[in-house]
Formats: sequence, C-alpha cells, structure tokens
Amino acid sequence: MILTFLFLLLFSNGLTVRPDTSILYSRISILIVFYGFISTLTSFYITLLDKGISLYGGLFSVTSVTHTFQMIILLICGLILLLTGFYPRKLLSNDYMSFNKLVFTKLQFVKNIAVSNIILKKGEQYTIIEYTLMLLFIMTGSILLISSSDLVSIFLAIELQSYGLYLLCAMYRNSESATSAGLTYFLLGGLSSCFILLGIALIYANLGVTSLDSFYVINNLAGILNGQEITTYIPYCLLLISIGFLFKISAAPFHFWSPDVYDAIPTVVTTFVAIIAKISIFIFLLELVYNTNNNIFEFNWTNSLILSSILSLIIGSVLGLTQYRIKRLYAYSTISHVGFLLLALCINNIESIQAFIFYLIQYSFSNLGAFIILISIGYALMSNISKNEQIKNLKDRNNSPIQLISQLKGLFSINPLLAISLSIVIFSFLGAPPLMGFFGKQMVLGASLDKGYVFMTLVGILTSVISGVYYLAINKNIFFDESVYSTDKEEIETKSLISLSSSITIIISIITILITTFMFIPSINLYLFNFLMI
Repeated sequence: MILTFLFLLLFSNGLTVRPDTSILYSRISILIVFYGFISTLTSFYITLLDKGISLYGGLFSVTSVTHTFQMIILLICGLILLLTGFYPRKLLSNDYMSFNKLVFTKLQFVKNIAVSNIILKKGEQYTIIEYTLMLLFIMTGSILLISSSDLVSIFLAIELQSYGLYLLCAMYRNSESATSAGLTYFLLGGLSSCFILLGIALIYANLGVTSLDSFYVINNLAGILNGQEITTYIPYCLLLISIGFLFKISAAPFHFWSPDVYDAIPTVVTTFVAIIAKISIFIFLLELVYNTNNNIFEFNWTNSLILSSILSLIIGSVLGLTQYRIKRLYAYSTISHVGFLLLALCINNIESIQAFIFYLIQYSFSNLGAFIILISIGYALMSNISKNEQIKNLKDRNNSPIQLISQLKGLFSINPLLAISLSIVIFSFLGAPPLMGFFGKQMVLGASLDKGYVFMTLVGILTSVISGVYYLAINKNIFFDESVYSTDKEEIETKSLISLSSSITIIISIITILITTFMFIPSINLYLFNFLMI
C-alpha cells in the first residue's frame, strides 16, 4: 500500500514545476501514513500473530513485536511530516477568533510586509519537493527491516533505509555543511554496509542458509549441519554483521560520525536520522540475538555488545561535558542511551527484553519531543535580534535556527511553555524520578543486576550521574541566565500577534503530557508492554 502511494507521488513529482508543492506532498503523505497506521492496527488481531507468521517464502515474518513497532514508526513519521505539512507560524487576528467569523468571513492575505516575512520565513524543507518522497522511502525500508527474517531481505531493507538517509542529508543544495555531512555519512555508511555484506557472504558460504530461523534450529537444537560440525568462525561472521549495524546506530567505538553529521544537517533531518534508523535496527538486533545467542561456540558474539555498551555509556557521558553546540550534545546523549539499550539487549532474558522494548519506545518519543521543541524554539526566536555576534553569524540559520546552547539562555522569560516542555524532556533523558525516563533506566539496571552484571550496573549509574551535569547545565541556561535576545517595542507588538502553528504545538503538548502523566499510572502503562514479551 505504501509502495503504491510512493510510486504515484514519484510520478506526479516529475510533472510539477511549483516549489510550494512540497507542502501539499507532505499533507498527502500524512494521509498515507494515517491510512497505513489504521491498516496495521486493524490487522493486529490476526490469529497466530503472537506466534509469528512467515511471508514470501520466509523472507519476512510478522509478530506482535514487529507489528507494534511498525505502528510506532508510522506514528513518528506522521508527526515529523506535520512539521512540513503546514506553515510553522500563524497570525492571531480578532477577525477570525470566533467560529462564525472563521466560517463566514472571507480570508485575506497578510498585507504587513514585516509580519508576512516572519510568518512565511521557513526552512528549505518546505520548498524541496523530493523531501517527502525520501521520507517515505526511509519509512518503507525501516518497516521492511523490522519484519525481515532472512539475511538477503535484511541487507536490501537496510540499504533502502540507508540510501534514503544519505540523500535526505545531502538534499539541501544551498547548505554547504549539509552537503558535506551527507557525503561523509554516505562514505562511512558504505563502509559499514561492506562489513554487513561480508558477514552475510561468509555465513552463506559456510552454512548454505540465510534464514534466521535456520540459525535458531542449527544453534539451539542440533548444532550439526548435514552430519558435520559447524566451523567455529560463524560467530565472527555475526560479529562482522553487528559491527556494520553498530555503526549505523552510532554505538561506540563506531560513533565518531554522528556528532558531526547531527550538527551539520538541518534539524528536521536530524530528527529523522536520530530516531527512525535506530528503531528499525534495534528491533532487528533483538531478533538476531534471540536466534543466535547460544553456548555451543567457544566465542559468543553477543559479548561484543557488552563492550560496546560500556564504551557508549562512558563516551556519551564524558565527551558530552565539553559540548557547546546543542545538536552535538544531543548526539552524545543518544550515544549514552544506546549504551543502555545494548546492555538490555545482551542480557537476553524476559526482564531485559521488557526493559529493552519499553526503553526504546520511551526514548524514541522523548527524543522526538526534544528535537521538535528545538525546532519550535527556532521558529519562536527567529524574529528576535540577538545581542551576541556569534549568534548573528551562524551559518545555515534558516534550516537550523538553534545551534548553540547559549541560544537557550533566558528562554523561560521569552516563552515559558516551551521552556518548561524542554526542561521536562531533558529531565526524562536524565532519568529523574518520577518521569518516564526514570522507569526505563530502572528496568534496564534492574535486569542487569538480576543477571549478575554488577559492574555494568555501576557503570550505568555513574555515567547517568555524569551526564546529569550537562543536562542540568541546559536547564540553568533556560531558567537562570539572562536572555541573549533583545526586542524593541515595535517588535514586541508585532510578535504578540504571531504564534506557532497548531501542528507544532499539538505535537509538543502530546509528548509532554505523555512524559509527565506517566508518573500517575505507571503500573497500567508498564502492563501495556507485557504482551510484547517474546
């Protein structure tokens, strides 16, 4: 269904010459995503879905876990598309504040040049027609990846997703930094794909199978194929595959690309790169660990996840202390949270799988909220004049209005609601009780302690404390420092008539309410994740 709509949009793309058609395409894509979400939801109660259904000769499989995360991917993609489907600002006018006036009064264009420039000033994603098409390609690759149960379909799906991300990063032709970051991401991503392909080729050369179910039968039942013992380098092939995927989720020590790429590409694109790719790859890794984790071989490849988890926790917490650019700080924060996810993944029992699924869901929505609030702050402050010369000379300000942590100084005095929402999300990242992020870290560390990983539990606690330094520093800038922006009386009167679009404010409100209300009914919310256990 999604592919059908995708090709229809692709064909219509070749016939249009108007640049503002991108906004219309975003709205059409929102309808596509909504229809896909409803279709997935209505098929959730298919018989035997909890045990798994194989499709297309074993290339894909559908389970309750993959079905649920398909809906989550569609929901997140729809929320991101709302950012480009409508103009970011609106003009409040008494002529249209009531329902009768809104229906029966003829709408008029804004005649004030100063006001219209503020309302219509927007990023390049509002004029690039291919933007929406790339999002749909990436979404399709992500959905196929989490449902893949064969190494061939896995490689095709990850490449479909990855090439869409490469093109999306480099699509901003007027941005030199985005073009450079897209090229860097493409070259290093191609190298990681080589590791994945090499591991798949060696496994097929030795076993003659590519299905993940075959791995489960071989590893957990017989350990013998055609009467011959399996050679011992199979775990090393799986290690090669995991290296490629660890790079794509920016796990240490393969994280070096993410701070530079996150900071250089537009903030809207960073939102997509930081969330969608990680959801699909982590669900695939969950299935891979489940099918191949065993004690037959002398070397267990999942032990490498523990090493990557330790490095991710330490690097993400320590190196984040030296950052002054907000998206680089988000990148190191992501690396730290990837460490918690890898820790839950390598434990591989019922409690850890519950913790893994819950942590991935809550962090995905918290991360989405953090980036959308950052975009909203940029729209809210774009009309303000800064007293800081460094802020005035920032490159690519249209696509990434907020680049420095210092730009958040005094935000509470300018826009209290956005400041409080961002603070709530940051405290959730920190794991401060009783927000949703606290329960995620508690579940992961509890499963680690029950398994006997005392050292890993101590590392997780200490790195959480260390990361609290830069999280609290952001809140200090927001609430206690003097604003770096100044406005005169005329600007204040003009800005009082302008507010953020409803499409942005509704998303922020929903995510903030989700994080804050979780504290009131945590037992009911946690119970909802029990049906996802494998």
